[in-house]
Amino acid sequence: MNCKDIFARVKDVQPLVHHLTNNVTINDCANVTLAIGGSPVMATSIEEVADMVQLAQALVINFGTIDDTMYEAMIVAGQAANRKGIPVVFDPVGVGATPFRTNRANDYLEKVKISIVRGNASEVFALIGGEVQTRGVDAGDVSISKKELAVEAAKKLDAITVISGEVDYVSNGTDVVGIENGDIWLTRITGTGCTTASLIAAFAGSTDDWFAASVAGMSTMSLAGERAKKHLKEHDGIGTYRMKLMDEISLMNGDVWEEGVRLV
Repeated sequence: MNCKDIFARVKDVQPLVHHLTNNVTINDCANVTLAIGGSPVMATSIEEVADMVQLAQALVINFGTIDDTMYEAMIVAGQAANRKGIPVVFDPVGVGATPFRTNRANDYLEKVKISIVRGNASEVFALIGGEVQTRGVDAGDVSISKKELAVEAAKKLDAITVISGEVDYVSNGTDVVGIENGDIWLTRITGTGCTTASLIAAFAGSTDDWFAASVAGMSTMSLAGERAKKHLKEHDGIGTYRMKLMDEISLMNGDVWEEGVRLV
């Protein structure tokens, strides 16, 4: 599917996106899913997550505020999604920062087949066994380029890999797309990574072309961030930027995307 066409598709399908996600950004993830045309659900109880997955078209797993109880529910939800054949979008927040997160991520990859992984370079590098130094959930340095990392991780994980950065990269292990849009202010508010995973999941729940969905989701956030910054007035600050970012996501369509996106 052409990335441009996927914007109309998501609004037609209105996919239900089930999230087991970060408590810090859960409201933002729900609102972004609605803004792009999907329908969010945030059920986390292990007693109902498998049943909720049966109603969903995509599943988001986010390690941001993971604990043992949440993790067990993530396994149940992920395995239910695998049985149903819907995409599992994995956001390995903070993996590489602590042994707990890294060990849980490795265990999760053994128990659940992920479809798409979205993270910063250090998180993804840690996910494939690289040595990294991170600061909490912030990106650290890695020893290979982000473009090379996207390709290598996609091959090793057998999953479409999305890496955010100054240039974002999306790879399926063979093809790789760079996205040159974005703004530094996207790094100054919470949740832009988490909500990008929600965008990707909404698109992936609307099409079988999960590579196109990943490009559309990542580039939507980057382009919206760029457009929001351009629309700020002289004395507007980060709070106004946050609101304008949501506005731009809600106004995104195929024509706006095609006019503004810069893919390499």
